Amino acid sequence: MNVPLLDLKGQYATIRSEVREALDRVLDSQHFILGPEVEALEREIAEYSQCRFAVGVSSGTDALLAALMALNLEPGDEVVTTAYSFFATAGVIARLGGKPVFVDIDPLTFNIDPELIEAKVTKRTRAIIPVHLYGQMAEMEAVLDIARRHHIPVIEDAAQAIGAELNRRRAGSLGDMGCLSFFPSKNLGGFGDGGMVITNNNELAERVRMLRNHGFRTRYHNEILGGNFRLDAIQAAVLRVKLKYLDQWTEGRQANASLYRQCLQSVQLPLEAPNRRHIYNQFVIRTSGRDELAASLKEQGIASEVYYPVPLHLQTCFQGLGYRKGDLPASEDAARTTLALPIYPELTPDMIQFVASAINYQCQT
Repeated sequence: MNVPLLDLKGQYATIRSEVREALDRVLDSQHFILGPEVEALEREIAEYSQCRFAVGVSSGTDALLAALMALNLEPGDEVVTTAYSFFATAGVIARLGGKPVFVDIDPLTFNIDPELIEAKVTKRTRAIIPVHLYGQMAEMEAVLDIARRHHIPVIEDAAQAIGAELNRRRAGSLGDMGCLSFFPSKNLGGFGDGGMVITNNNELAERVRMLRNHGFRTRYHNEILGGNFRLDAIQAAVLRVKLKYLDQWTEGRQANASLYRQCLQSVQLPLEAPNRRHIYNQFVIRTSGRDELAASLKEQGIASEVYYPVPLHLQTCFQGLGYRKGDLPASEDAARTTLALPIYPELTPDMIQFVASAINYQCQT
């Protein structure tokens, strides 16, 4: 049996006619950048994410970049964030001349450990970026408490967490801004790159709107130094179709996660922390024999993925920050032992049981 890590063809087959109608609508309009489709998607994502405002941008990375630009991050400013995430979380800080200050993770949730944040706050700290990794929200109450006491803005990296909840509050709605990604592999993925900044702050929303479009509100009148971070109408049209099915697909991922929990043995399963809605962008197990397990699964036609083999503080491009191996042990251990399994909603029970049986056999022998 062949089990891919993700089957976007299977998803597309169920919504093909609706997507084609949406694409035809854009093609007939010949309005390809920003415009009515993007504005409609912004309204729909804002409502879905329990926010007042949403601003469509060209990628999840550019959402983070624009959010930091909206806070006027300057060279030398520090931003506290997790050491265990996709590179964009820290890369955007460095691109603006800022200094990423890395904090270790909670080894059970893979999210930033809030108990370690305050020790990293200095007079140069300009923002805190918690990441809701793998589809589960971080301990936002503790993060926000620290941020409020030190008057530091919080940007939620919710690239993997659209629709995730903590105490019924949606990812991206608690901090000053939240950043979403619509990369095709995400739970809500487009037909290319796309992203969004969500916020309840009108002033920040307006700044991001200007920043995504060369810094102007009125064409050719540049008020601030911006960039070209605009969202394409085609992406917005596709995402509007998919958004209608997002909760249904999330329920499918949650059901698959539940079946994995029933079937898997001899590996550490992902923790669902209390009062959360975990959307399972990834289903990540842990085992000391991770590399051997991944190789065995591949031989049997089962795809898996390592997110992320090198924690951010040990990346070559950040050598100048002075971190050394052993500085952030929980992040380093996660990089050595974690493996993501197929979790997409189109998986069948037989496929999940096949994957689980292969893992149980490998880990028990």
